[in-house]
Amino acid sequence: MTLALLLSGQGGQHPGMFDLTAGLPAAEPVFAAAAPLLGRDPRDLVRDGSADLHGNRTGQILCCTAALAGWSLVAPVLPARTIVAGYSIGDLAAWGVAGRLRPEAVLRLAAARAEAMDAATGEGFGLAGIRGLPLARIEALAAAQACHLAIRNAADSAVIGGARADLDALCAAAAAAGALRAVVLPVRTPSHTPLLAAAAEAFRARLAAEELRRPGPGAPRLVAGLDGMAVFDAKAGADKLARQIGETIDWAACLVAAREFGAEAVLELGPGHALATMARDALPGARVHALEDFRSAEGLRDWVAAAGGRAPDR
Repeated sequence: MTLALLLSGQGGQHPGMFDLTAGLPAAEPVFAAAAPLLGRDPRDLVRDGSADLHGNRTGQILCCTAALAGWSLVAPVLPARTIVAGYSIGDLAAWGVAGRLRPEAVLRLAAARAEAMDAATGEGFGLAGIRGLPLARIEALAAAQACHLAIRNAADSAVIGGARADLDALCAAAAAAGALRAVVLPVRTPSHTPLLAAAAEAFRARLAAEELRRPGPGAPRLVAGLDGMAVFDAKAGADKLARQIGETIDWAACLVAAREFGAEAVLELGPGHALATMARDALPGARVHALEDFRSAEGLRDWVAAAGGRAPDR
């Protein structure tokens, strides 16, 4: 059996996002590494109703923390064939899951990535999700509002980046054109657009200072979030990891890569269910779940172990 791990991007953060992993001993080093970057334990931060979970820096660190904590839960029961891909900031977390960066390096880089992005754009920008129109039509509507294609999700679904006023106008135009969904997302940065070219270069320099590791035996196959291509060469892969900050990413290609790798089961690690929902459309024969579908760590481990045809450790 082959498993695809999909690592969430920003937007799904919520107070219960660590409910399944909060007490997991294997995840303690992840939470401990995140705490100094956030100024407090991430588990306490998300439970606090006054915390700004959707701030760019906080959100990126939290999403990587969630992915790595979830990974520590399922790593002992993985099937022999596993592929991992990350959506936006999840692309960075995927390097930790694939054994190419240490977890603490992933979290440091998440903070540095967000800081570079904030410095490049300032206030008044964001992303919008459009679904239910042909991709070419979405691109044309975006261009008419001085917005940019940020993420290709599917043939009729995309994320667009730009100034918030322009995104509001775009959503109105898309709805008038018959879009099934056209909403400004709870993200304050125009990720994956030319507006962040300077941030991509700043992150490239920061990434170069980190040690890239050779993945160990049995590590998941890493797919680049930029284009869905497998990462075999670390230098080339790191270049794509930096470039994706300021270039359109092709999530649809990542889902095709999972399908072509033979994924029969899919698990989203991170807050929310957005990637699991997209995976059900792209891999209709696969068994698909998000971590948050499970009520207990044991239930999740049992499901992953069953997907790999093995008995879970007790």
